Amino acid sequence: MVHRFELRVYYEDTDLAGIVYYANYLKFIERARSEWVRGLGIDQVRMKAEGLVFAVRRVEADYLSPARFDDVLEVETAPEAVTAARIVLSQVVKRAGEVLFEARVTLVALSDTGHPVRLPANIRRLSH
Repeated sequence: MVHRFELRVYYEDTDLAGIVYYANYLKFIERARSEWVRGLGIDQVRMKAEGLVFAVRRVEADYLSPARFDDVLEVETAPEAVTAARIVLSQVVKRAGEVLFEARVTLVALSDTGHPVRLPANIRRLSH
């Protein structure tokens, strides 16, 4: 299951050279992950109220080609692996089909005290 999220590059996303500042790709893929989770029917506000949140454990990122002001980008998010304790996602940022950025993101679940916990069964099932 591949989730697609479209966004436009605004002036505030760029650096002095007029290209997307490298850290902003992490913001773009975060937005896409939030929409992917929402699309699965998971209410993160309710999860937090119940003492459980998602956290990024690891990001491996490759910057392949720059995006620029006013570009329309698409972020593709797809699960690679789901275990009892983590979700590994592939996230790719494209412009008109051209891959600009690739990331492999590992998510874990944390309790309200910040300790790792098992992912709820419904989340493990939905993520496949």
